[in-house]
Amino acid sequence: MYVAREFLIPIALAGVLAMLFIKFCNILERKGISRGFSVFISVFILIIGFGILVFLLSWQLSGLTENLESMKERATSFFQNFKQWLNKSVGISSTQQEKIIEQQGQGGPGQAGSMLSGFISGVFGIAINTLLVLVYLFLFLFYRSRIKNFILKLVPSENEARASEIISKSTLVSQQYLGGLAMMIVMLWVMYGIGFTLVGVEHALFFAILCGVLEIIPFVGNITGTSITLLAVLAQGGQSETIIGVIIIYMVVQFIQTYLIEPLVVGDQVNINPLFTIMILVAGELVWGIAGMVLAIPLLGIVKIICDHIPELKPFGYLIGAEKKQKKGMLDKIKSLVKR
Repeated sequence: MYVAREFLIPIALAGVLAMLFIKFCNILERKGISRGFSVFISVFILIIGFGILVFLLSWQLSGLTENLESMKERATSFFQNFKQWLNKSVGISSTQQEKIIEQQGQGGPGQAGSMLSGFISGVFGIAINTLLVLVYLFLFLFYRSRIKNFILKLVPSENEARASEIISKSTLVSQQYLGGLAMMIVMLWVMYGIGFTLVGVEHALFFAILCGVLEIIPFVGNITGTSITLLAVLAQGGQSETIIGVIIIYMVVQFIQTYLIEPLVVGDQVNINPLFTIMILVAGELVWGIAGMVLAIPLLGIVKIICDHIPELKPFGYLIGAEKKQKKGMLDKIKSLVKR
């Protein structure tokens, strides 16, 4: 998986996204739309969604770059104060600090050139992988019946019913998890946007969208998004009240997300205990980087479903899983109302 990551990551991303759109394609096909056109509509909707997201980020980012010079001056002043604090509190003189910075930045023009070429190759790599994901997504959806029949032909005839059930449940868990995650991200955009605006964060919409999008990486994403927002507030010369406000907004949103949004919208479709959630995130990052962290939870959820339906693997499914909590009456009623 590590050696072939450049080949496998686009396939895995496209496979998980294909599971998300299977239900939508089936609905269109039942209405008499051809498979090819229904698949095209699904891919087009995905492109439009990402296009809107990129437009919102670039729109806010263009306004952010207008204040870049003043932010640079404030950041320089902040680091000068920080250097003085290091000198007084830790005993590292300004000369020693400059030597450390020079050592970290050695390489001169050659290093700058390599960084530029690395950036350009990275941009081209992202563009190529995005195109590959879209092509794979189209073909996975178009040939989904053939792929399913191929899997069923691999198992003995007496196990076909069980294999078909595993495929259906794996598809369903991916649909529910990704669909719920998308709804939760939109809700986080609204809450962070309102909160950051109220406490006076400049370009609040940009940081709200950033914090919401980073939620696709559990545990790490929300902390990273809030840390970036705090650093931007410091660079913007934000007062201590604004910084405290951002921290309070983060805590309030996390509380609402954990105890209200996740149980109602995301639910327990991927029933994995916290130990293996953290372990699979770390393993995913080591093997596939950020893409591995994004794919880790739904893929492990599919593995758990497979383990739960094969007698020899049931102990592993039990180990990975978490005890299902008894739903409280009021929460259960609200959840059923939201589903309706």
